[in-house]
Amino acid sequence: MSTNASIHVREGKCPFVHRYKTLRKQNGIRMKNIKSFYKEFFFLYIVLVLQNIVTLSVNLMDNVMLGAYSETALSGAAAVNQIQFVYQQILTAMGDGLVIFCSQYWGKKQTGPMKKIAAAAMYGALAAAVLLFVLASLCPYQLVGLFTTDMSIIEAGVQYLGIIRFTYLFFAVTQILLATLRSVGTVKIAFQLSVMAFCVNCGINYLLIFGKFGAPKLGIRGAAIGTLAARILELTILLIYIAVKEKHLHLKLSDYMYPDKELSRDYIKVTAPMLMVQGLWGVNTALQTVILGHMTAIAIAANSAASNLFLLVKSMAVGAASASAIIIGKLIGKGDFSTVKKCAGRFQRIYIVIGICSGVLLYFLRVPFLSLYDLKPETMEMANSFLLILCVVVVGMSYQMPVNNGIIRGGGNVAFVVKMDLISIWLIVIPLSAVMAFVVKASPVVVVCCLNADQIFKCIPAYIEVHYGNWIRKLTRDC
Repeated sequence: MSTNASIHVREGKCPFVHRYKTLRKQNGIRMKNIKSFYKEFFFLYIVLVLQNIVTLSVNLMDNVMLGAYSETALSGAAAVNQIQFVYQQILTAMGDGLVIFCSQYWGKKQTGPMKKIAAAAMYGALAAAVLLFVLASLCPYQLVGLFTTDMSIIEAGVQYLGIIRFTYLFFAVTQILLATLRSVGTVKIAFQLSVMAFCVNCGINYLLIFGKFGAPKLGIRGAAIGTLAARILELTILLIYIAVKEKHLHLKLSDYMYPDKELSRDYIKVTAPMLMVQGLWGVNTALQTVILGHMTAIAIAANSAASNLFLLVKSMAVGAASASAIIIGKLIGKGDFSTVKKCAGRFQRIYIVIGICSGVLLYFLRVPFLSLYDLKPETMEMANSFLLILCVVVVGMSYQMPVNNGIIRGGGNVAFVVKMDLISIWLIVIPLSAVMAFVVKASPVVVVCCLNADQIFKCIPAYIEVHYGNWIRKLTRDC
């Protein structure tokens, strides 16, 4: 070895040693970034899944207790909950549009525009709440009658709707505030509120549906009172949390008084197509009840029982989509587009695992879950058949939903998701299902297959777009 080479080795400047140290340092940084990615994703994911499960459990406990009370009460509440579901989809679109924008601004650490966009979303949500309240007040029989022709079910549903309509305003404000907090990664409060609402709702339901401990026996009206009390308490605690403990945005009532016209236009431009599709998707889900409810008398109750468990398991896909959208939006706001692509690849591998786990979980939960209901044997058998179909459906849904709503839509390309949903639902699924139900006279099991077919075939365009499409869009303004 030459003298110069010996000196380099002693001083630690040998090219091979230097290169080894550099690679080790780069690998260390890479592994640290990967660990940070998984830590952030799974924290958001677990909390969002749990929050969604507990939120759904509020309506689930209404259905379980009402199912034990009477099948007519169960069907009446199920019909009204379809109205609530459409309304919830509208609020979800408004909240998701808010998250898409605000997460990008949060990546830039600009909270001023976030507050203006939150104000625009709040005005939209309040308008939807008032409109639905007026409709529920003026034509309750017509609304419930959209989902069934059985007058006993309609009468029960109108009693339930007469009280539930008062929850719409509280629910709107709560959902937009939670979406605002979610855009900065504050998600634990939503889970804590959901747990509280669940406990309050269950307690009041038990007292008032069955008339326990000297309380009046109100049946379906008792279930509605429990939900209303939970929604009021939920919003009250959230407002106190924002006023006292929220640290990132420091939201105040004055932030909602003067929305910015330019930012409002930006928000509406992205959210309006989402609003239309999300609302139509809610209508599509409600139409499933309409189609099945007009086929056989037991189909609506079987669909209600099966749908409740499916929605709980579906929370795993919904949580993945929400967590992905937050992370993707923040990275785009930072301008770190190369990391966005890498994260999209990691996300997809996670989605496949989530889908397989969801299908297996749904399969093993279906029998013990249905045993909670006091259903007739033929209703139970039909509900079980529906769930077996949904065990397959949830696997495809767990991939395509987070890819579309988490990666692609969270990345700013709303138009692709809108077009795909419009084509798949309104040009394929609904016409095919209606023909099978009313022309071919197929069984409800076959119709349920048709109603959920889009969850499988949407996987193909979703994969193509996320791998080969131009879905990364910067939506923020330079402030």
